Amino acid sequence: MKRAIVIGATSGIGREVACRLAGEGWLVGACGRREALLQALQAAAPAGRIVIQPLDVTDPQAPERLQELIERMGGMDLFFLASGIGNQNPSLQPDVELHTLRTNGEGFVRMVVTAFNHFKAQASQAGQQARSGGHIAVISSIAGTKGLGMAPAYSATKRMQNTYIEALAQLSRMQHLHIRFTDIRPGFVDTDLLSGKRYPLLMPVERVANRIMKAIHSSERRCPRYRIIVIDGRYRLLVFFWRLIPRQLWERLPIRN
Repeated sequence: MKRAIVIGATSGIGREVACRLAGEGWLVGACGRREALLQALQAAAPAGRIVIQPLDVTDPQAPERLQELIERMGGMDLFFLASGIGNQNPSLQPDVELHTLRTNGEGFVRMVVTAFNHFKAQASQAGQQARSGGHIAVISSIAGTKGLGMAPAYSATKRMQNTYIEALAQLSRMQHLHIRFTDIRPGFVDTDLLSGKRYPLLMPVERVANRIMKAIHSSERRCPRYRIIVIDGRYRLLVFFWRLIPRQLWERLPIRN
Protein backbone atom coordinates (compact mmCIF):
# COMPACT_ATOMS: atom_id res chain seq x y z
CA MET A 1 0.00 0.00 0.00
CA LYS A 2 1.36 3.40 -0.98
CA ARG A 3 1.44 5.99 1.79
CA ALA A 4 0.88 9.73 1.43
CA ILE A 5 0.78 12.56 3.91
CA VAL A 6 -1.27 15.63 3.02
CA ILE A 7 -0.69 18.84 4.98
CA GLY A 8 -3.67 21.18 4.74
CA ALA A 9 -6.24 18.41 4.24
CA THR A 10 -9.15 20.13 5.98
CA SER A 11 -10.35 22.07 2.94
CA GLY A 12 -9.73 23.09 -0.66
CA ILE A 13 -7.07 21.43 -2.78
CA GLY A 14 -5.60 19.46 0.12
CA ARG A 15 -8.92 17.87 1.04
CA GLU A 16 -9.75 17.01 -2.57
CA VAL A 17 -6.36 15.37 -3.16
CA ALA A 18 -6.56 13.45 0.13
CA CYS A 19 -9.98 12.07 -0.89
CA ARG A 20 -8.75 11.01 -4.31
CA LEU A 21 -5.64 9.32 -2.98
CA ALA A 22 -7.71 7.39 -0.43
CA GLY A 23 -10.17 6.42 -3.15
CA GLU A 24 -7.32 5.02 -5.22
CA GLY A 25 -6.17 2.79 -2.38
CA TRP A 26 -3.45 4.91 -0.78
CA LEU A 27 -3.08 5.09 2.98
CA VAL A 28 -3.38 8.82 3.63
CA GLY A 29 -2.18 10.77 6.64
CA ALA A 30 -4.38 13.87 6.74
CA CYS A 31 -3.09 16.88 8.67
CA GLY A 32 -4.60 20.26 9.46
CA ARG A 33 -5.47 22.68 12.23
CA ARG A 34 -9.19 21.87 12.49
CA GLU A 35 -9.65 18.45 14.05
CA ALA A 36 -13.41 18.34 13.47
CA LEU A 37 -12.89 18.71 9.72
CA LEU A 38 -10.21 16.01 9.77
CA GLN A 39 -12.66 13.68 11.50
CA ALA A 40 -15.32 14.44 8.89
CA LEU A 41 -12.82 13.69 6.12
CA GLN A 42 -11.89 10.39 7.76
CA ALA A 43 -15.55 9.40 8.12
CA ALA A 44 -16.26 10.14 4.44
CA ALA A 45 -13.32 8.08 3.12
CA PRO A 46 -13.14 4.31 2.63
CA ALA A 47 -12.66 2.58 5.98
CA GLY A 48 -9.08 2.49 7.19
CA ARG A 49 -7.70 4.65 4.37
CA ILE A 50 -7.23 7.92 6.27
CA VAL A 51 -5.26 8.49 9.45
CA ILE A 52 -5.65 11.95 10.94
CA GLN A 53 -3.22 14.18 12.83
CA PRO A 54 -4.06 17.71 14.05
CA LEU A 55 -1.13 19.91 13.09
CA ASP A 56 -0.41 23.62 12.69
CA VAL A 57 2.57 24.41 10.44
CA THR A 58 3.32 27.55 12.49
CA ASP A 59 3.80 25.47 15.66
CA PRO A 60 7.47 24.70 16.44
CA GLN A 61 6.30 21.23 17.54
CA ALA A 62 4.82 20.47 14.10
CA PRO A 63 7.85 18.39 12.94
CA GLU A 64 7.40 16.06 15.92
CA ARG A 65 3.70 15.69 15.11
CA LEU A 66 4.55 14.89 11.49
CA GLN A 67 7.19 12.36 12.47
CA GLU A 68 4.75 10.67 14.84
CA LEU A 69 2.26 10.33 11.99
CA ILE A 70 4.88 8.89 9.63
CA GLU A 71 5.73 6.24 12.23
CA ARG A 72 2.06 5.41 12.80
CA MET A 73 1.63 4.89 9.06
CA GLY A 74 4.76 2.78 8.74
CA GLY A 75 6.52 5.24 6.40
CA MET A 76 5.80 7.74 3.65
CA ASP A 77 6.09 7.66 -0.14
CA LEU A 78 4.49 11.01 -1.00
CA PHE A 79 4.58 14.25 0.96
CA PHE A 80 1.98 16.75 -0.31
CA LEU A 81 1.90 20.26 1.17
CA ALA A 82 -1.22 22.30 0.45
CA SER A 83 -1.44 24.52 3.53
CA GLY A 84 -1.04 28.25 3.13
CA ILE A 85 -2.75 31.60 3.44
CA GLY A 86 -3.08 34.64 1.22
CA ASN A 87 -4.49 38.12 1.71
CA GLN A 88 -4.57 41.33 -0.22
CA ASN A 89 -2.90 43.90 2.00
CA PRO A 90 -2.23 47.19 0.19
CA SER A 91 -2.39 49.03 3.53
CA LEU A 92 0.50 46.84 4.73
CA GLN A 93 -1.02 45.88 8.07
CA PRO A 94 1.98 44.34 9.87
CA ASP A 95 0.02 41.51 11.50
CA VAL A 96 -1.25 40.32 8.10
CA GLU A 97 2.19 40.43 6.50
CA LEU A 98 3.91 38.69 9.40
CA HIS A 99 1.26 35.98 9.73
CA THR A 100 1.66 35.27 6.02
CA LEU A 101 5.42 34.97 6.49
CA ARG A 102 5.01 32.62 9.44
CA THR A 103 2.62 30.35 7.54
CA ASN A 104 3.90 30.40 3.94
CA GLY A 105 7.55 30.95 4.83
CA GLU A 106 8.48 29.53 8.22
CA GLY A 107 5.74 26.87 8.23
CA PHE A 108 6.54 25.80 4.68
CA VAL A 109 10.24 25.36 5.44
CA ARG A 110 9.50 23.57 8.72
CA MET A 111 7.37 20.94 7.01
CA VAL A 112 9.37 20.47 3.80
CA VAL A 113 12.64 20.10 5.71
CA THR A 114 11.07 17.43 7.91
CA ALA A 115 9.92 15.51 4.83
CA PHE A 116 13.30 15.89 3.11
CA ASN A 117 15.17 14.62 6.16
CA HIS A 118 12.81 11.67 6.48
CA PHE A 119 13.38 10.63 2.87
CA LYS A 120 17.12 11.11 3.33
CA ALA A 121 17.14 8.84 6.38
CA GLN A 122 14.96 6.35 4.52
CA ALA A 123 17.46 6.27 1.66
CA SER A 124 20.32 5.72 4.10
CA GLN A 125 18.54 2.72 5.61
CA ALA A 126 17.70 1.26 2.20
CA GLY A 127 21.17 1.86 0.77
CA GLN A 128 22.20 4.38 -1.85
CA GLN A 129 21.37 1.89 -4.59
CA ALA A 130 17.66 2.48 -3.97
CA ARG A 131 16.21 4.22 -7.01
CA SER A 132 13.08 5.63 -5.33
CA GLY A 133 13.69 8.16 -2.59
CA GLY A 134 10.20 9.59 -2.13
CA HIS A 135 8.25 12.44 -3.67
CA ILE A 136 7.78 15.97 -2.28
CA ALA A 137 4.98 17.92 -3.97
CA VAL A 138 3.94 21.41 -2.90
CA ILE A 139 1.24 23.89 -3.84
CA SER A 140 2.88 27.25 -4.48
CA SER A 141 1.40 29.77 -6.94
CA ILE A 142 1.92 31.71 -10.13
CA ALA A 143 1.90 34.72 -7.77
CA GLY A 144 5.60 34.09 -7.24
CA THR A 145 6.28 35.14 -10.84
CA LYS A 146 6.24 38.87 -10.07
CA GLY A 147 5.90 41.04 -6.97
CA LEU A 148 2.21 41.91 -6.56
CA GLY A 149 1.58 45.28 -4.91
CA MET A 150 -1.85 44.22 -3.65
CA ALA A 151 -0.36 41.23 -1.78
CA PRO A 152 3.33 41.82 -1.02
CA ALA A 153 3.90 39.10 1.58
CA TYR A 154 1.88 36.54 -0.36
CA SER A 155 3.74 36.99 -3.65
CA ALA A 156 7.09 37.16 -1.85
CA THR A 157 6.51 33.93 0.07
CA LYS A 158 5.39 32.15 -3.08
CA ARG A 159 8.59 33.22 -4.86
CA MET A 160 10.52 31.88 -1.85
CA GLN A 161 8.69 28.55 -2.07
CA ASN A 162 9.54 28.25 -5.77
CA THR A 163 13.22 28.90 -5.10
CA TYR A 164 13.36 26.69 -2.03
CA ILE A 165 12.04 23.61 -3.82
CA GLU A 166 14.44 24.21 -6.71
CA ALA A 167 17.31 24.45 -4.22
CA LEU A 168 16.29 21.22 -2.48
CA ALA A 169 16.24 19.43 -5.82
CA GLN A 170 19.84 20.49 -6.38
CA LEU A 171 20.77 19.52 -2.82
CA SER A 172 19.17 16.11 -3.33
CA ARG A 173 21.34 15.50 -6.39
CA MET A 174 24.46 16.74 -4.58
CA GLN A 175 23.78 14.22 -1.82
CA HIS A 176 23.05 11.42 -4.32
CA LEU A 177 19.48 11.03 -3.15
CA HIS A 178 16.59 10.10 -5.43
CA ILE A 179 13.91 12.40 -4.08
CA ARG A 180 11.52 13.82 -6.68
CA PHE A 181 10.11 17.34 -6.41
CA THR A 182 6.97 18.82 -7.95
CA ASP A 183 6.22 22.54 -7.66
CA ILE A 184 2.52 22.94 -8.47
CA ARG A 185 1.57 26.51 -9.40
CA PRO A 186 -2.17 27.10 -9.76
CA GLY A 187 -3.81 30.38 -10.54
CA PHE A 188 -7.08 31.37 -8.90
CA VAL A 189 -8.87 28.31 -7.48
CA ASP A 190 -12.42 28.29 -6.13
CA THR A 191 -11.62 27.48 -2.50
CA ASP A 192 -12.38 29.05 0.90
CA LEU A 193 -9.22 31.15 0.51
CA LEU A 194 -10.89 33.18 -2.26
CA SER A 195 -14.46 33.08 -1.01
CA GLY A 196 -16.50 36.26 -1.20
CA LYS A 197 -14.55 37.87 -4.04
CA ARG A 198 -14.61 37.71 -7.83
CA TYR A 199 -11.44 36.58 -9.57
CA PRO A 200 -10.64 36.17 -13.28
CA LEU A 201 -10.02 32.70 -14.75
CA LEU A 202 -11.29 31.05 -11.55
CA MET A 203 -10.83 27.27 -11.68
CA PRO A 204 -12.93 24.67 -9.83
CA VAL A 205 -10.95 22.70 -7.27
CA GLU A 206 -11.91 19.42 -8.99
CA ARG A 207 -10.17 20.48 -12.20
CA VAL A 208 -7.02 21.41 -10.29
CA ALA A 209 -7.09 18.10 -8.42
CA ASN A 210 -7.34 16.21 -11.72
CA ARG A 211 -4.11 17.81 -12.91
CA ILE A 212 -2.39 17.19 -9.58
CA MET A 213 -3.32 13.51 -9.64
CA LYS A 214 -1.87 13.20 -13.15
CA ALA A 215 1.38 14.71 -11.84
CA ILE A 216 1.45 12.27 -8.94
CA HIS A 217 0.83 9.30 -11.23
CA SER A 218 3.45 10.40 -13.73
CA SER A 219 6.03 10.72 -10.95
CA GLU A 220 5.80 6.96 -10.45
CA ARG A 221 7.24 6.56 -13.94
CA ARG A 222 10.48 7.92 -15.31
CA CYS A 223 10.34 11.71 -14.97
CA PRO A 224 12.63 14.64 -14.15
CA ARG A 225 13.84 15.02 -10.58
CA TYR A 226 12.32 18.52 -10.44
CA ARG A 227 9.18 19.64 -12.25
CA ILE A 228 7.09 22.79 -12.38
CA ILE A 229 3.40 22.26 -13.06
CA VAL A 230 1.46 25.41 -14.03
CA ILE A 231 -2.17 24.34 -14.02
CA ASP A 232 -4.33 25.43 -16.98
CA GLY A 233 -2.97 26.53 -20.34
CA ARG A 234 -4.39 30.03 -19.88
CA TYR A 235 -2.22 30.54 -16.84
CA ARG A 236 0.84 29.12 -18.56
CA LEU A 237 0.36 31.74 -21.27
CA LEU A 238 -0.21 34.45 -18.68
CA VAL A 239 2.99 33.57 -16.81
CA PHE A 240 4.95 33.55 -20.07
CA PHE A 241 3.92 37.13 -20.84
CA TRP A 242 4.32 38.26 -17.22
CA ARG A 243 7.97 37.31 -17.38
CA LEU A 244 8.46 39.46 -20.49
CA ILE A 245 7.17 42.67 -18.92
CA PRO A 246 10.04 45.05 -18.05
CA ARG A 247 10.28 46.03 -14.39
CA GLN A 248 9.71 49.72 -15.14
CA LEU A 249 6.43 48.88 -16.92
CA TRP A 250 5.34 46.34 -14.30
CA GLU A 251 5.57 48.98 -11.56
CA ARG A 252 3.05 51.12 -13.45
CA LEU A 253 0.44 48.41 -13.94
CA PRO A 254 -2.59 48.85 -11.63
CA ILE A 255 -3.12 45.14 -10.96
CA ARG A 256 -6.28 44.66 -8.89
CA ASN A 257 -9.13 42.19 -8.62
